[in-house]
Amino acid sequence: MAVGIFDSGLGGLTVLGSVTRAMPDLPVVYLGDNANAPYGTRDADDIFALTCRGVERLFEAGCDLVILACNTASAAGLRRMQESWVPEGKRVLGVFVPLIEALTERQWGDNSPPREVGVNHVALFATPATVASRAFQRELAFRAIGVDVEAQACGGVVDAIEEGDMILAEALVRSHVDALKRKMPKPGAAVLGCTHYPLVEQTFAEALGPDVAVYSQPDLVAASLKDYLARRPEMIGPGQESAFLTTGDPSRVSSRATQFLRRPIAFDAAF
Repeated sequence: MAVGIFDSGLGGLTVLGSVTRAMPDLPVVYLGDNANAPYGTRDADDIFALTCRGVERLFEAGCDLVILACNTASAAGLRRMQESWVPEGKRVLGVFVPLIEALTERQWGDNSPPREVGVNHVALFATPATVASRAFQRELAFRAIGVDVEAQACGGVVDAIEEGDMILAEALVRSHVDALKRKMPKPGAAVLGCTHYPLVEQTFAEALGPDVAVYSQPDLVAASLKDYLARRPEMIGPGQESAFLTTGDPSRVSSRATQFLRRPIAFDAAF
């Protein structure tokens, strides 16, 4: 009954934590491509190839449904995967849509035409590759009109978090928020378009100020997944056990992940 969660590194553990709280009996197989992280500065073809390799491994582990908990992988590869690569009987979903549904106050599966929504100015904080893809703006345009999006590429933040240097990560966040505000002085909402960013969500919120609503992904993705599985129970795969897999050094990744989630986690080699 396993569901797969794929990330370029440790960021997807924030999604895993929310999924586990929402569905404690659901076996989840997590795969972090730590050997190739971060994805944020790679080109689209490279990201696509690496993501397919990781998702294929999760299919082999008994997961019929895989969540790309990496925004960069979702932005650069998800549509291409869904159109030309995902085998019959399998499903790969991303993390943008639940976020945009919350931002535009839409229910799951609402495919009505785009309409005006309550927010007109949105700040998007994401990796350079996610910003370059314009995937967020494309998905938003399917659901809303009249929304001005200003994107800020947050170079260095993922690297700092992966290395456990939260002081540097927080300093970089404040710098990127300052840069965004020079382009959009008064955003109505801010989207944290990377699953690493919930670890520094408070710093984003403080730098943006109390008048800016901050949208973060883990709980939104977990709620959307729970709803999806209630509608499509057949997509819960045959796998029976939770597992943590990595393409990196299992002992080093386990140590980082334990710091990341503040509970013991043991990774095994993915290949």
